[in-house]
Amino acid sequence: MPAKAVKMFVTDMNGAFREKVNGSGNFVITFSSVGRASVVKDFTVKAGTKEVDFGTLTISDATTELGQVNIVAQKPLVKADVDKIEYNVQDDPDSQSNSLLEMLRKVPLVTVDGEDNIKVNGSSSFKVYVNGKPNNMMSNNPTEVLKSMPANSIKHIEVITNPGPKYDAEGVGGILNIVTVGSGVEGYTATFSANASTTGAGGGLFGTVKSGKLTVSGRYNYNRSYGPRNYSESQQHTEVEGLTKDAGSTGSSKSRGDFQSGSVEASYDIDTLRMVSLSFGLWGGGNNSNGLSDYVATSLQHGGYQYANSNRSKSSWYSIDGGLDYQRISRKVKERMFTLSYKINTRPENSDSHFDYDIAPVYDAYWDAEVKQLIGQRTDGSQNTTEHTFQADYTTPIGKLHTIEGGVKYIMRNNQSENDLYKQDVAAGTDTLDQHRTSHYKHLNDIIAGYLGYGLKVKRLSGRVGLRYEHTIQNVKYLLGPGANFKKHFNDLVPSASLGYKITDMSNIRVGYNMRIYRPGIYLLNPYIDDSNPKAISQGNSKLDNEKSHSFNLSYSNFTQKFNLNLSLSYSFVNNSIESVTTVVNDNDIPGLQNPTGKSDVLYTTYQNIGKSRNLNLSGYVNWNASSTTRVYANLYGGYVNMKGANGLKNDGWNMFAYGGIQQSFPHDWRISLNIMGQTPWVQLQGKGTSFSDYSLSLYKSFLKKRLTLSAFVGNFFTKYSEFKNETSGIGFSSSSLYKLVRRRFGFSVSYRIGELRASVKKAARSIVNDDVKSGGGGGGGQGGD
Repeated sequence: MPAKAVKMFVTDMNGAFREKVNGSGNFVITFSSVGRASVVKDFTVKAGTKEVDFGTLTISDATTELGQVNIVAQKPLVKADVDKIEYNVQDDPDSQSNSLLEMLRKVPLVTVDGEDNIKVNGSSSFKVYVNGKPNNMMSNNPTEVLKSMPANSIKHIEVITNPGPKYDAEGVGGILNIVTVGSGVEGYTATFSANASTTGAGGGLFGTVKSGKLTVSGRYNYNRSYGPRNYSESQQHTEVEGLTKDAGSTGSSKSRGDFQSGSVEASYDIDTLRMVSLSFGLWGGGNNSNGLSDYVATSLQHGGYQYANSNRSKSSWYSIDGGLDYQRISRKVKERMFTLSYKINTRPENSDSHFDYDIAPVYDAYWDAEVKQLIGQRTDGSQNTTEHTFQADYTTPIGKLHTIEGGVKYIMRNNQSENDLYKQDVAAGTDTLDQHRTSHYKHLNDIIAGYLGYGLKVKRLSGRVGLRYEHTIQNVKYLLGPGANFKKHFNDLVPSASLGYKITDMSNIRVGYNMRIYRPGIYLLNPYIDDSNPKAISQGNSKLDNEKSHSFNLSYSNFTQKFNLNLSLSYSFVNNSIESVTTVVNDNDIPGLQNPTGKSDVLYTTYQNIGKSRNLNLSGYVNWNASSTTRVYANLYGGYVNMKGANGLKNDGWNMFAYGGIQQSFPHDWRISLNIMGQTPWVQLQGKGTSFSDYSLSLYKSFLKKRLTLSAFVGNFFTKYSEFKNETSGIGFSSSSLYKLVRRRFGFSVSYRIGELRASVKKAARSIVNDDVKSGGGGGGGQGGD
């Protein structure tokens, strides 16, 4: 065999070749192919010979086989783009046993505190999308929904911190885009899963099938929850014009509920350039709860009184949506695209609550007016939002470096709210509607928007700038109860810009600016007076304006096989933020309150555009693959906030959140993971929250070539309860609350996959995303409709 090759070449797809070789004499030619035996042939080229024809050569399969090969490597769970960060939930073993809410604690720029309140980029105002489309029910009730969703039905989560001009201008912290397994798996496949724990049980299934040009996927999950009994305490102190009052209560509550979600997606290829996609989704559930509490009020001047309160409630909330998209790609320029979209969504919510009072018979006459307010009552509430959205988008490249995008959008949104209060007539055994304390009203929105964006990509540099215009017509009508009809117009110009530089193939740096607006939702606007607790009355504010936020951010990412790092520094400010404000007032001064005592000082909570906040935050995500079988990770978030409001209200302070853990793989598909987390008290305009810590341990085992997976977990196993304390203070009052919630938990889950993977449901590259509403209440985006 010659020591050196004089010529090397590759045949075509059919094995044919023609190659020129200089010189004459004896030659050896060798044909090699992966998985085949080499063919070696000697030949001679005589002087003057112009061509040598080898005819047809036969090649055979190799007779030797490789032994078992184990490829061991850990997939990176996080990757960063110029405007978003993506966390790969599907490749994290903890997703087999955790809820989606638990997995959120690992996602960069996201924090979930001990009471399951969610913040994105330091803000509780954010929007939730599913597969690139908005889900307003999840945005309004993120804690309840995400707590009920099994994480093994999720592919990855995107944190979009710099939304471009094509996104609606709402969402201060950004956007959480949850991509389910239905949008990423390929081909015919079906997965069945089940789970059970000390707090509930559930199951789910997912399937995809393809026939010709039509591809359809479907997914359904159901979860039943059993909330163990939790305990609470509260203290309230007021001092007005020399009169000192103290009140305290102790209580307990227990709940059970169910959650279900499902979706169907289909796509049809009309031809190679045109596609139609259809989607339908259902999310929602219900909850039943009951509670008991004892209340004591005292005064140095007038003694006190006490009563026992029992309550029970039933609620339900759903979101039903459908969408149709048409996409047309240019024949000459594949990146040139035109999309038409339509979306319909309705979100009905209902609640029914009962309050009964058992009053101690002996008390000072001074308290007589307050005691008479403690009449058994029932409240029936219903809210519904129905919206129709029409949208057109166009994007095209200009040369190899530039991209232009633009579009128009129209949203027709109808919000309705009905809150009925019934008084109990014990003697007659009936309930009577109190029309003075009942509210029916409509909140109609017409939103017209247009946007234009420009993108540039030059070698390692990429950037994007855009401008969005939104005109909102807000029409509020009061059908029953207090309030005067009114109509408002809003005009908003929303700029955005981002710039990224690829330092190496493994690292990049990004800088961005974006402005966001927040339209108050129906929960914040509703003027209904909630006086079920006559000492703590709350009410919405129909005169709220849009809130505007400006944010600047700087990020650095470095992802290697061994070490992953993402750092994000951000500064944001708001000059008219919507804040919950609590004051001590005489109940006679509350507009619309029926039968005030005229001498009772109560805590009155409402919402106002009085907030001025400055936030400086640093977020860090670290992943170290210590070996091919060991992963160590941490998600850190901390910052400083300065808040100011009207009447001298102000507060500032530091806060920090940390989540970390270690995962270890063993032979025969065994895995174990340990996670710990902690947080410092968060800062509010009129007080502070609570510190918190937690830990969990999980074990996993896969069978049948990883088609069958079993997992078990335990959390907070040394102590049953965790305590959470909140403090609020203002001029003339202070209050605190203490909650003891069950955090000890045990559980297991099982999943089994069948089928082959070949095709996926296609989706339009552009689709409708409505994210323009700020909600109220707890749990991140808040509760209630919008």
